[in-house]
Amino acid sequence: MITPALYEACARLLADILGSPGAADGRMDRFFRAQPRLGPKERGAIAEIVYGSLRHHRLLCALAENSEPRAVIAAWLAGFEAYTARQLAALGVPHPEALVVRIRADRTPLPFAVRSSLPDWFAARLRALLPASEVQAAADALLEPAPLDVRANTLKTDRAPLQQSLAAAGHDLQPTPLSPWGLRRTSRASLFRTDAFASGQFEVQDEGSQIIAPLLEPRRSERIVDYCAGAGGKTLHLSALLANTGMLYAFDTSQKRLDRLRERAARAGCDNIRIQTLGAGHDGRIKRLYGKIDRVLVDAPCSGTGTLRRSPDAKWRLAEARIATLAREARQILSEAARLVRPGGRLVYATCSLLKEENEEVITDFLAEHGQYTVIDAREILTRRGIALPPRTPDEGPALRLWPHRHKTDGFFAQVLQRA
Repeated sequence: MITPALYEACARLLADILGSPGAADGRMDRFFRAQPRLGPKERGAIAEIVYGSLRHHRLLCALAENSEPRAVIAAWLAGFEAYTARQLAALGVPHPEALVVRIRADRTPLPFAVRSSLPDWFAARLRALLPASEVQAAADALLEPAPLDVRANTLKTDRAPLQQSLAAAGHDLQPTPLSPWGLRRTSRASLFRTDAFASGQFEVQDEGSQIIAPLLEPRRSERIVDYCAGAGGKTLHLSALLANTGMLYAFDTSQKRLDRLRERAARAGCDNIRIQTLGAGHDGRIKRLYGKIDRVLVDAPCSGTGTLRRSPDAKWRLAEARIATLAREARQILSEAARLVRPGGRLVYATCSLLKEENEEVITDFLAEHGQYTVIDAREILTRRGIALPPRTPDEGPALRLWPHRHKTDGFFAQVLQRA
């Protein structure tokens, strides 16, 4: 049982996260730095309670009949950690008996969006995307904490020896079912203090993300562009698939994210990456590469609705009106990146979004304006690469569609396009 002081700390942190534009993990880090007296166990307890309260926030507000952070935290403790009315009273929770009664009541009459702690607009889209028999499972999967997945860096090791090395350091990880490079653990103990991490033998990367780079089928000595590289998870994977050969350009508009990529590339031993910050408009340095690149990856900025297991606060910050803006920006980015692809080259468009507006609709508009591109079946590529997905579903089509409830990964979309 937590103390009244920790209860108050949870409420303050939840209020800070919900009341600020920054991501939850960053706000939490700042909060803990300002509370140096908190020990590891106390920080772990606070993090678990606050993240749980973010995941289930809408349901907890309904059960508490109050959106005030203390009430939400109390509803979490009663509903998910089985706190009794007496224990809640000891924390200073008002009317704890009534809260416990509401927590234990039948939730079936509650609307789907409330039970599933989703914004109404996103719940409606989820229903439109999936068969009725899968909608609740999909919503439930988005409420589950994500496991920790890592990708073995094949420039330095392979999955089996990495698994053995981490086991010797006291960390038990199991092979991921889809990615041949992945290992997974469900506990929260950090791997960043291991020798394997310090020596660049692995990168933390969701299994779904590990499946994107193979869609380019990179060949040694080719020129490849990661157009929206960010901090470089897929860039580093491409470097390993190229066996440190060829030329791999990592472009992004954020200098901060690219600086992080430089650090990761140095640790991973990636020598074939050329990092470049993009300016506004048609950057002249990009124009010199038009029509000369063998393969281009566009991991477009998006709503991140496929990563709600990891960033549950995002669903409360994301406005429905923002989706149209993101989709429009994705169309612009994809069209600009397509200029780089040489005749006969390949273009892969990917997002970590579940929404058709950012995925299929972007591809449909792109193909209507770029007749020289045709669609390639993503599943056939992955089969060639030794990646076996579950049987194709009727709604899948030629694109890669990964779902938390179907594949136990974050949600991803990827479409492979070939230039004539």
